[in-house]
Amino acid sequence: MTTDWIGKRYWIIGASEGIGRALAERLGALGVNLVLSARSTDRLEELAASLPRKADVVPVDVTDAASVKAAVEAVGEIDGVVYVSGTYWPMTAKDWNADQVETMFDVNLMGAARVLGHVVPWFVARDRGHIVLTGSLAGYRGLPGAIGYGASKAGLMSLGESLQADLRGTGVKVQIASPGFVKTRLTDKNDFKMPFIMTPEEAAHEYVELMMSDAMSRSFPTLFSWILRLTQLLPDWIYFPLFARKG
Repeated sequence: MTTDWIGKRYWIIGASEGIGRALAERLGALGVNLVLSARSTDRLEELAASLPRKADVVPVDVTDAASVKAAVEAVGEIDGVVYVSGTYWPMTAKDWNADQVETMFDVNLMGAARVLGHVVPWFVARDRGHIVLTGSLAGYRGLPGAIGYGASKAGLMSLGESLQADLRGTGVKVQIASPGFVKTRLTDKNDFKMPFIMTPEEAAHEYVELMMSDAMSRSFPTLFSWILRLTQLLPDWIYFPLFARKG
């Protein structure tokens, strides 16, 4: 990381566990001043105490507009925001759970929109800032058993691309990190083999590599990402017989 990053203030939303926690540990070790947010204050405080630099703890519920507004006010001035908050249940259309689907959209997509509704105007007004969103390889095309999750991530990735389209050439940097399977309590719910599964630490490394670059997006692991991205080129009559469940 360049010395320009040392002392910069970044807000990580979803920092209590998984990728968010690993990313906080990596950025903290590299000299970034952090603001850590999630719903679990205890976990955030434990994480903050373990970091080499002082980190602020600001609890937030991204599904609640008032909580987001209060958190933004408590956080104050920042150089960048990394939205890692997400939730997931494996689900097919035949097993549709309305509450869980709505929660996935509310956390994965609407939660980011609530945060960005405050952060983007602020960054635009001062012509400076860094936005990192968390997409997913599941967002590239509709996958079986991904009701709610895949669509919410596809929406967030589209939102990030629209931000880039509008803010390209300004002082506001927009990036999207799209991981595949990462070993967390969320993927522990899966009862199927997860190819190319990564540790949170490996995923955090990919985030930092992206954040240090001028690239707009990064999908990983590389081979798995290319397989799924290439499915976008397949016509429906080939794609669905290959990837969709029968019956």
